[in-house]
Amino acid sequence: MTLNNTIVNEKIQIRDLNLHIGQQHILKDINCRIPEKKITVILGSSGCGKTTLLKSLNRLTDLYPQVKINGSVELNGQNIYNGIKDINDLRRKMGLLSQRPAPLPMNIFNNVAYGLRISGRTSKKFLRYRVEHYLKQANLWEEVKDRLSAPASSLSIGQQQRLCLARGLAVDPEIILADEPTSALDPISSQTIENRFLELKNYYTIILVTHALRQAKRIADYIIFMYLGEIIEQGEASEFFLHPKHDLTKAYLRGSFN
Repeated sequence: MTLNNTIVNEKIQIRDLNLHIGQQHILKDINCRIPEKKITVILGSSGCGKTTLLKSLNRLTDLYPQVKINGSVELNGQNIYNGIKDINDLRRKMGLLSQRPAPLPMNIFNNVAYGLRISGRTSKKFLRYRVEHYLKQANLWEEVKDRLSAPASSLSIGQQQRLCLARGLAVDPEIILADEPTSALDPISSQTIENRFLELKNYYTIILVTHALRQAKRIADYIIFMYLGEIIEQGEASEFFLHPKHDLTKAYLRGSFN
């Protein structure tokens, strides 16, 4: 795959993915590639299957017995739907940032330390160092360094979302899955999250769901545009926005539907 005239590695390749919920065909013959250490934006109107596609990447769809999936999702060349024994390890590799922040009912420090402790890293000195590191990665350290023992619920919504980002980073993921992570935030908090993503893509592969065209234009390296469960168009963000090929894409970019 080539982005900006540079050959990049593929982190994920999806082949002939179909997902049914009962009799409903939600994802239809999905074929796409996710470049490594880039921001891939899954774009489209509400109900087009964006979030379902995102959840299929770390098998959160397994939580719903009525869901049936066929096809393949290859992570680093391995099909996650065939032969993966440790689903928890798979999900550790793909941290999920949801629409609304969901901090754990504990203090700020322990929210970030939680993932470190469950992986067996319990040294107090190590925890202090790593908690600071991840809070700095999430651009939250300066705001909370003097109140780490305060409840996470005392933070603003924007701060809580950055705390959840820090908590997700603490388990050493390879990929950040973000499901409309700024939709509940004010413009300043949204910009802070976007700026974090632009820096974090140097270390992580980021896959972000949004229906906000302006956000996609600001941060996307690669676009996957969906409509009614199908991928209509995909490609480098600059090419997608400047030279859309499909009539549905052109209509969406004109604002004919959202």
